[in-house]
Amino acid sequence: MNRCEFKEGLLRVMERKVHWAWSAFTRGQVPKELLHIHLEQEYGTYVRDFPVMIGRAYIQCPVAAVRRELAENIYEEETGGLSGGVPHAELFLEYPRGLGMNLDRFRHVELLPAAKAYRVLLDDATSGHGWEVAAAVTTLFLEGTEYERGELEPGQPRRPQFAPSEHPLVKHYGLPVKNLALSRVHHQVEGGHRKAAWHLMLDYVDESARPQVLHWMGLVLHAWLKYRDQVAEHCGLVKAAQPGH
Repeated sequence: MNRCEFKEGLLRVMERKVHWAWSAFTRGQVPKELLHIHLEQEYGTYVRDFPVMIGRAYIQCPVAAVRRELAENIYEEETGGLSGGVPHAELFLEYPRGLGMNLDRFRHVELLPAAKAYRVLLDDATSGHGWEVAAAVTTLFLEGTEYERGELEPGQPRRPQFAPSEHPLVKHYGLPVKNLALSRVHHQVEGGHRKAAWHLMLDYVDESARPQVLHWMGLVLHAWLKYRDQVAEHCGLVKAAQPGH
């Protein structure tokens, strides 16, 4: 598998990181009293422990240049030291805080079954299969979007950016703009994170490791889709029937 084939394989995975229910969240169609389910599950599956997952890639990696990139990501996620001095997981909690949710629920998240299976897979993927798999799952899949091609190829669609007043949580659920700190930080640092993630994958992953990286990316995508299906169900959303079914 050459570099171009590997790149295309990764892009195909990321372009499938699309869930049928997401438009309901961005359009304010989820009942406000159920919105906490989505935020809790996101926090419990990866947001809270994201620096730990990247750290697993770091400790498995023998390549100093890669470790430096991962260390910078860990430092920012864990401390906010490059963007304002607040850990990203704490900034995430500004969403439920601003929406008046009970933050005790976030200290003791009860994962839904599919969310628990997804988290178990994330822990497996990042723990014992080499830095390449762990870095791909964290810096590419978890941090990335369906718009990754736009990070690499001129003229391709880029990740949409909302004006603060147009952010779905502000526009549809009344979140104060001041509680959008995480979105502002992501806008500030995410371009560098996307560039670094692709640099690590395309310039440092050995050809022999590429098939395993794609294998695990596919497993994580499948688990993510099932997890998001169950979150949607618990948020009162129903998938529209496909034509002919």
